[in-house]
Formats: sequence, C-alpha cells, structure tokens
Amino acid sequence: MAKRSIIPLFIPHLGCPNDCVFCDQKRISGSLSPACGTDVIRALEAAKARGQRGVELAFYGGSFTAIDREIQQELLSAAAPYRENGTVGAVRLSTRPDAVDEDILNFLSSWGVRTVELGAQSLDEQVLLASGRGHTAADTVRAAGLVKAAGLQLILQMMTGLPGSSRESDVRTAHGVIALRPDGVRIYPTVIVKNTALEAMWRSGQYQEHTVEDAVAVCADILPLFQSVDIPVIRLGLNPTEELSHGSAVGGAYHPALGELVRSEVMRRRAEALLREVPAGAAVILGVEPRAVSAMTGQHRCNITSLCASLGLSALTVRPMEGVGDEIIIVDVRA
Repeated sequence: MAKRSIIPLFIPHLGCPNDCVFCDQKRISGSLSPACGTDVIRALEAAKARGQRGVELAFYGGSFTAIDREIQQELLSAAAPYRENGTVGAVRLSTRPDAVDEDILNFLSSWGVRTVELGAQSLDEQVLLASGRGHTAADTVRAAGLVKAAGLQLILQMMTGLPGSSRESDVRTAHGVIALRPDGVRIYPTVIVKNTALEAMWRSGQYQEHTVEDAVAVCADILPLFQSVDIPVIRLGLNPTEELSHGSAVGGAYHPALGELVRSEVMRRRAEALLREVPAGAAVILGVEPRAVSAMTGQHRCNITSLCASLGLSALTVRPMEGVGDEIIIVDVRA
C-alpha cells in the first residue's frame, strides 16, 4: 500500500448509535468537538500553503457513514476543490460494519473516498455483545465484501482483551480478519479509559484488566499471522495523546511504544527458537538488519537478559548486518 501524507480530522462519536463499553472518542482522539466543513478547508489550506500535494484526507472517530447524509456531504464537498487542484489525492474514513451498503459506498466513491476502515473489533459474537458493539460478526463479513466489491481499499480494525475475550479468541479473530483479505489492519489492545462503562466494570470486578504484558503476549501471537500473508499492520496500539498520557488511560494496555514492545517480543521468540541447540554457557553473536538491532536487543536490553537467563548463555551480542532481510543469523558461538 503506497504511503502518503495523511491529514487527520476527527468526528468523535458522530453517527455512533450507542457507546461501546470501552469508548470515549474525545479522550482517545484528543479532539473535543467534531470537525465541520470549515475545519476541512482550514486543514487543506494549510497543507496547500506548505506545498503538499496528493495528501490523504482522513476522517477518524465516530461512524462516518451513519451520520446524516447532509453532514457527510458538507465534509466531503469541502474537500472537493482540493481534489481538483491536486492537494488531496484521496479520502479515507472509518465507520461501523452495520452502516455500510452499496448505496453509501457509491456515494462515497463519487466524492473521492478510496479507503474505508471498518471497526470490526472482534469476530466473536459473545465478545461483541459484552462490549456493547451493537453489530454482529456477520455484519463485518458482509460489509468487508461490499467494500472490496466497490473497488475500495479495506482496512479492518481489531481489538484484543475486550470483555469476554481470551488470548485464544483474539487469535481466532485475527484468523477471521485474514480470511477477509483486507489491505491493512489496525490492532488496538483494550485501554481502560476514564469515565467509560469499562472503567466501572473493571472497578467492580466484572472485567479483568488487559495489561500491557497481556497485550504484548497476544499481539506477538497475532502479528506474525498478518506478516505471513503480507497484510500490513499499519497501527499497533492507540496513538498516544496528551489526554491518555496524563490520566485518561486509567488502566489496560496503554503504552506509547506498544508496537515496539510487540515487535521486540516477536524477535525474542524467534531468537529463542534459533538458539535452543546452542550449548549452555556459550557466548553467542546474532546478526540482524541494522534497523532491527533495537527490537532484537529489547528495551533496556530485556531480550538479552531474558535469553541469557532462559538458555543459560554466558553472553549474547546483537550485531548489525546488511542484507539479511528479516532473518536472525547466528554469527558466532564460543564455548
């Protein structure tokens, strides 16, 4: 999927027929009020003044296709002149699976929308019910098919650690998402946001917190599944905001570098499997691409410490090596 500059605008809670137990879009997005046509023009004028061309205008938060058609048209028509002058190359938006049909997709296509993100969250019916999603897994399957049939790019969002879920059910959801053949995926481990129903469930003992450690473990199961079939994971973990970082995230899997932690855990597991036949007490040098040295080493050298302890190594060094791709190479073993 080609990368381009993205101009994000937020429409928190617009079009949402109910509040999911985990959700407070205003705190999650850091945006208190939904964007209007004037906001679109202001953002795109700024992009034009910077000399940007071919940017992607993105409407996040809320359920775009469930808001009044007049508001949808206000937002999309405000961008039309900038599509004509080349400032905007495409438009993307996020919405609910049960708010998609052929008519709305034709409407969106006529206004330059090229990518639709569906908030699937889970493909487990009990998890969807416990989370207050208000739609079914079948709605996601149907909507995904319609988006692809319309010739639009499909992004699916899934969550881990929702009420009623388990590590196994989250992995099953990942397999189900893969079967829908999206063009990309966002994975959002559950964060307990202040003043949500989920916070009340957690404090009353009805919900067990999905910790950062839990999220890293299950996402390290899931990430290689998408990688093995070349489906890009374009986001792993909520985007850090001032609101979340300064008190609104009261629990759960909130970490500003969650994706880095997950990729580091994936590397640790791969290295552990590779090193199992190395004799205890050995000093080992591993080679990885320069860009992967940090992930292989781990934050505060945690992977080095863990691997030495679990395998009985006397020393473990990670060396940058050009040209090894995604491989981990044993460069040297000394008894």
